[in-house]
Amino acid sequence: MSEGAAGLRKRSVMIAGHRTSVSLEDAFWEALQRLAGARGLSVQALIGRIDAGRSGQNLSSAIRVYVLREIGAAPQGPSREGA
Repeated sequence: MSEGAAGLRKRSVMIAGHRTSVSLEDAFWEALQRLAGARGLSVQALIGRIDAGRSGQNLSSAIRVYVLREIGAAPQGPSREGA
């Protein structure tokens, strides 16, 4: 693992039989770990699923979009609007 500009962390993962590296901010790695755990998957397995569903998009970007969509789709607590 290495840390670069803007708090990016690079991790090596095995996808479809080949090793690749993915750079994400800590917040995305943490969210990805929570999402994988909630689905009974390893982070690597979840990344493999994301990889299989992306169409030409950069893998790191595809992971970020996936995390944002999944977090946005998660049920939230009561709204603070009108409070």
